Amino acid sequence: MVSRLLDISLRQRLLVIICSIMIGAGGIYAFRTIPIDAFPDVTSVLVQVVTKAPGLSPAEVERLVTYPVELQLTGVPALTEMRSLTKVGLSLITIVFDDSMDINLARQLVLERLLEVKEQLPPGAEPMLVPNSTGLGEVFQYYLEAPQRAAADTEAEHQSLIVQRTIQDWVIRPLLKSTPEVIDINSMGGYVKQYQVLVEPGLLRKYGLTLHEVFDAVARNNANAGGNILEKHDEKYIVRGIGLIHSLQDIERIVVKETGGTPVFVGDVAQVLIDHAVRHGATVLNGDREVVSGIVLMLRGGNARDVVEGIKTRIEDIHAKHLLPDGLRIVPFYDRIELITEALNTVYKSLAEGVVLVVVVLFLFLGNIRSALIVVGTLVLAPLATFIVMGQIGLTANLMSLGGLAIAVGMIVDGSVVVVENVYRHLSHHSAAAIPRLQLVTQAVKEVGQPVVFGILIIILVFFPLLSLQGMEGKMFKPLAYTIMIALMVSLVLSLTLSPVLCSLALKQGSEEDPWIVRQAKRLYAPTLHWALGHRTAVVVMAVAALIGALALVPTLGSEFIPILNEGSVAPQTIRLPSVSLPASIEIEKRMQQAIMEFPEVEMVVSKIGRTELGNDPQEPNESDPVVRLRPLHQWTTAKTMPELMQKFRERLTSVSGATFLISQPIQQRVDELISGVRTEATVKLFGEDLEVLRNKAQEIAEVLEAVRGVRDIKVEQVFGQPYLTIDIDRGKIRLGIEAPRDVPIYRQELLPL
Repeated sequence: MVSRLLDISLRQRLLVIICSIMIGAGGIYAFRTIPIDAFPDVTSVLVQVVTKAPGLSPAEVERLVTYPVELQLTGVPALTEMRSLTKVGLSLITIVFDDSMDINLARQLVLERLLEVKEQLPPGAEPMLVPNSTGLGEVFQYYLEAPQRAAADTEAEHQSLIVQRTIQDWVIRPLLKSTPEVIDINSMGGYVKQYQVLVEPGLLRKYGLTLHEVFDAVARNNANAGGNILEKHDEKYIVRGIGLIHSLQDIERIVVKETGGTPVFVGDVAQVLIDHAVRHGATVLNGDREVVSGIVLMLRGGNARDVVEGIKTRIEDIHAKHLLPDGLRIVPFYDRIELITEALNTVYKSLAEGVVLVVVVLFLFLGNIRSALIVVGTLVLAPLATFIVMGQIGLTANLMSLGGLAIAVGMIVDGSVVVVENVYRHLSHHSAAAIPRLQLVTQAVKEVGQPVVFGILIIILVFFPLLSLQGMEGKMFKPLAYTIMIALMVSLVLSLTLSPVLCSLALKQGSEEDPWIVRQAKRLYAPTLHWALGHRTAVVVMAVAALIGALALVPTLGSEFIPILNEGSVAPQTIRLPSVSLPASIEIEKRMQQAIMEFPEVEMVVSKIGRTELGNDPQEPNESDPVVRLRPLHQWTTAKTMPELMQKFRERLTSVSGATFLISQPIQQRVDELISGVRTEATVKLFGEDLEVLRNKAQEIAEVLEAVRGVRDIKVEQVFGQPYLTIDIDRGKIRLGIEAPRDVPIYRQELLPL
């Protein structure tokens, strides 16, 4: 097979060169179009179901929403795990499927089950699928910057946040959502505009009305109606009934009841105004003020680089076309492309350094610049051809896959070096013989062809065990193995096709004498080899001793799933008491941000407190998710490394009362959450029936872990501490006109803002 491939290549030298050029061009195109991200997407095939049930306590949500939905989803094909998280007014269920399951089919199966369970849920509880993104899908985050107002002008600031949130939801979000491979834009912060009817209980009693009657009257009088078609005088008219509310006055003039021919309007029993809906989250900037923010969610399998560049282009268009009010601008505070660029530049630098070193070493040991350049041809074409294959099999360019190429730089040239060196030796030794050049090249390559094939195949076999990894480990390390194996296979083909062709065209007959550096190496190596052969037992004993010593050092080495990468941002997650209100949480967060901003390494701090509108990250108001954007490393003065700076943050934040902190980085935090379900590197989970016992045991475990060297940021999950105001219905007093099944849900929802 090797001989036949070689013969065809040397007979069709022009075709081989043309094909090589085409491979190079195709590789460049593939590299420009292949999806690029900082890390491989390790997210399992999972579907999340979020159900909002306003006003329900966690116990009610678990019993009335979470349990029925989980029961309905049990038995879905290829289901491997199902876990749920229940909060106030919110249920989040995560369904994990086998990796072989197609994500679109999985979502369809879950959606079919949800249609069957909808009728069993409380009124207003609507289960929905979370957008088809991944744990690393938050590729771009921004906030809206408005003109600064006087510090004392609280009402103006309040109204400004209502306007900004309205613009975010109805202008910016639809425009950015139309960017290719963007699945959704998650809004956060500000106030959602709302028309409110504040009923006066005394006026209700005066007119003999109930809250339910006012509720029904407003609901009935806010709809358009169709009247079909009316034909008159040979013309056709489409009949429309306009009943939608357009102003506060329209609401005030709605008739609730007619008494003795006199109508009672909504305005007679209530105050109608524009305010904001009950909010479960906020965004705080630099310890100074609240802002409105947005999170761009990338479609699963999307190209992070293209998505971020598309978002940036769309933002520039929004500003250029003046689609926002004067003074309002979109300011990014988290940009994945910055991390991608920095990470890939590191890989490119390593590749470039490797190429240069290989060229220098080849020139020194081969002693011929043409021989070195022929080998470099393989070194350049092999990665380009690898990019083509990566694009065809769905691999992305990231630290792991490109890191595989960096590792394989030295191995890629092995086959070509052996072939070129042997051809050069044959040409030198037969310089006086009248043997055709092609025949010499053929003999030289066939002489080493089989050893080259076996040598490279053995190296490839070394990486086969990595392909057996499953789950998250497989998704993380398989790209590394694939790229190395693909690059080596390509280099093997090139060493038996392109390298002989270039040797036949470019190499000249040289000197039979070895290069100077090779002669010096032989002079030093010969006595060493002679001594080793004369003391074989001693050499074997030393080798075994070195092996035993190395194995003895293994237990002393630390281990982690992946090395910590300097992402350019820090995420000091903040946890406060469960009973803390959103305004109080905002004030504590401002103090935390002010402490962080004291560091000269910090450029800005943006904190997302509570949960977003989608509910796929169900934080409570006592939890926040800050992003600390750092300046470039060369501007750091307080610390020299990321771990050192994070430790400085810990020491400074201990002075901020009312909160505990878990300091990590955005992507590292997400990867940890995908591994264990929580945003920490290591997790201990307890299972049982009694929450009180579980909490006590968890606290005991935390105290033990605090004594472990290297452990930082220990947190016990809070399952108690939320105060409740419970209203028990006295069914013996139904005679007063209250119907529990009908009226209590209304009272419950109306009491929430208080």
